Amino acid sequence: MLEHLPGDWAHTFTLRPKLLIADDQPVNVRALHALFKDDCDVFMATNGAQTLDLCRKVMPDLILLDVVMDGMDGHEVCRRLKADPLTHTIPIIFVTAQTDEADEEHGLSLGAVDFITKPIKPAIVRARVRAHLSLKMQGDVLRSIALVDGLTGVGNRRKFEEDLDTSWRHCLRETMPLSLVMVDVDYFKRYNDRYGHQAGDRCLQTVAKRLTQMLRRPYDTVGRYGGEEFACLLPNTPLEAATRIALGMEEGVRALTLEHLDSGCAETVTISAGVATLIPTAEISPAELLEAADQQLYEAKHAGRARVASALKSLTG
Repeated sequence: MLEHLPGDWAHTFTLRPKLLIADDQPVNVRALHALFKDDCDVFMATNGAQTLDLCRKVMPDLILLDVVMDGMDGHEVCRRLKADPLTHTIPIIFVTAQTDEADEEHGLSLGAVDFITKPIKPAIVRARVRAHLSLKMQGDVLRSIALVDGLTGVGNRRKFEEDLDTSWRHCLRETMPLSLVMVDVDYFKRYNDRYGHQAGDRCLQTVAKRLTQMLRRPYDTVGRYGGEEFACLLPNTPLEAATRIALGMEEGVRALTLEHLDSGCAETVTISAGVATLIPTAEISPAELLEAADQQLYEAKHAGRARVASALKSLTG
């Protein structure tokens, strides 16, 4: 039933689109599950709290949300999802037996994208789900283009800031360490002056690729922070492990053996890196993690460059 989505939609959705069905009536859940199990990865929730928890864990591409549920109703679930930066872009279709125009207007004002009335009509439900998945995919593609650095292909500064906010909230909620590695290409201005700006661009592209290759988990990210500086976010990573990753990055870039005869620390391109780790709390902000990693990068440069510096212990606020 999703055959009319654009041909490259699978590159946006991971394997198959993820659909969350939230309804406190098992018969309704089973009916909707039967409609979509062959085309989507279907997740099911039977109350508001479970819906919120699943959304944060699986990040569905679309939610079919019952309005009337025991405890927290669908309107409150929608309100909370739209207030959370991690989940506010997930499209929500209300599934309800209510047909009053005011109820529909209220749901749309909360951020829902559509309404489906009970008893459901399978053909109508399939068509609307297909349409909203297609819109979600197109929006994701456009958004991803806007968040990619045009030169290196890694995330840009805006993407890094969004990833930092998302990772911060996740680690705050789970009481987990968040590590940040700030990376700077050593003596890059001298490289541009000797080899030219086109060679400099190729150098940055190669370094960005190597930094990305050093990551092993899908939620670890590298972004171009600005100029010849990169930032690597490592959620749920203690300082010792983050330092090992940074050392691997430094060794990996050195192993590229890109000639840099005007470098003040080697005859090839090298990087300096600063590592900081903290466990987010309500009393501290992401800016403190940035400041700490930047300070460590300064220490690495001050000590002679082509090396990694890290805080002696994780910051705890």
